[in-house]
Formats: sequence, C-alpha cells, structure tokens
Amino acid sequence: MIVCAGRSESFSFAKSIGVGLIESSINLTKTCLFNRPEFILFIGSAGSYGNHNILDIVESKSSSNLELSFLQDFAYTPLDNAVKIDTTLTPSQIVVNSSNYITINEDLAKEYLDYSIDLENMEFFSVLSVAKEFEIPAFGIFVVTNYTNKNAHNDFVKNHKKAMEKLTNYLIEKNIIKKENSVKI
Repeated sequence: MIVCAGRSESFSFAKSIGVGLIESSINLTKTCLFNRPEFILFIGSAGSYGNHNILDIVESKSSSNLELSFLQDFAYTPLDNAVKIDTTLTPSQIVVNSSNYITINEDLAKEYLDYSIDLENMEFFSVLSVAKEFEIPAFGIFVVTNYTNKNAHNDFVKNHKKAMEKLTNYLIEKNIIKKENSVKI
C-alpha cells in the first residue's frame, strides 16, 4: 500500500493518511486494523538539514522524533524516539526526523546531522511506528523540497510542484507505479 500525507501532497495512486504525527498515526492505524496491507510505502516531501540538495530523491527505513528543545537541552523524553524497520525493501540508512513543527533555524538544523539525521518530514515517524506495531514491512521515499532554514516554507512552495512530478517519475522508473498514474495538484 502506498500512502501519503494528503492535502497538497495527494497522489491518485496513494492513500492520504493526514498531515503531521497525530492525523497520520490515527488514520494509518484505522487502515491497518480494517484493511491490513502487506507493506507500507510512504511517499512525500522532506526538508534537508544540509546533506541533501533540493529535488534529491531519498529512501529511508528509519525515523526519529527529536524535537528542537532536546537539541537545546530544554527537554528529555522517557519514550523511544527512534524507529527502524528491518526490511529488505530499501538498503538506505538515512534517518528522517519527524515533528509537528518545521525547523527554520539553520544553526539548530545542522545539529541534527550530529545525530546522523539527514531529513525532516512531519509524518514518517508515526508511519514507521504504526508499521512496527502491526509488524508490516515499511519504508519511505522522499523528495527534498527545501532546506531547514528561514526560507523553508517559501522554498517548499516554490519547489513543490516540480518535486511531486520528480517523485512520481522516480516511482515509475522504479516500477513501483504505472505510467498512467499521476499527481493530483
């Protein structure tokens, strides 16, 4: 099953599960309970902490939920804040961080690299957490739309259409979807 956030990132070939950690976890859990998929492929956009360029395509099977307040020594968590799905669906070791907030402080964003975290996507941690709970193989394919800096939103908007087209073409090239599928914009 291919899933995506929805709203501005809707695809005719993917099920929209909602934006952010809460909507996506609730809706994906419902799907797994009532129509359990054999695998979950999450597709969407991501912000780069600096190691990946705009319009790069990146695959991942690992995610974290590391908030900026942790990087600033203002918080801790008793919860597991990382999840990795052991799958052969992708060999990637890239870690994608998830939060309901978009990082716009470039200096703090670079600190994520110290934790071997490369990208930021709002939903991926909840997707992998649900997949792990239901023991479903899962991974993600992302297209970089912006860097995590003060221009993050403007760059996301500017690059979004081209990024979604590039992501769709990548899925066609990898034979994950058929050519007749298209992006809903």
